[in-house]
Amino acid sequence: MRNWVHKAELQPRSGQNLDHVAVDETVIHLNDEQYLLYVTVDPEANELFQTRLEPTTNKVIAHAFFAELREKHDVEDAVFLIDGSHSLKDACRRHGLDFRYEKHGNRNSVERVFRELKRRTIAFSNCFRNANAETADDWLRSFSFAWNQRILNTTDTTP
Repeated sequence: MRNWVHKAELQPRSGQNLDHVAVDETVIHLNDEQYLLYVTVDPEANELFQTRLEPTTNKVIAHAFFAELREKHDVEDAVFLIDGSHSLKDACRRHGLDFRYEKHGNRNSVERVFRELKRRTIAFSNCFRNANAETADDWLRSFSFAWNQRILNTTDTTP
């Protein structure tokens, strides 16, 4: 699967210029092990921009996640919508990014994307019981690509 993902370049598009970015970290289970899934979403289009699966959460991992996000996308002027996660707040501060705690508003629609991603990850884990975290991480990137294609196709109004 890993080679297929990389050969097909099934990755979310990079180089996006975003006004708002919703960021979340959520616990998922793979093979009875717990992982943290970091996700960024454009709240206006519900497009997934970055996913990362990690065995734990801490400030270093959150910092690396934001560093990768800044490298791939123009987010310097974006407002980051985060929940109460201390590691995400700390990473935003370390990177000098504007952020705000938001439980409702723009995060409401994004929470549906997060829930769907989590639901699909559970289904993946149930189907591929012996898959390792690296395979699941590749699958998440592929899923993000497919999700974004669906979003783009449903919003495309050209005849």
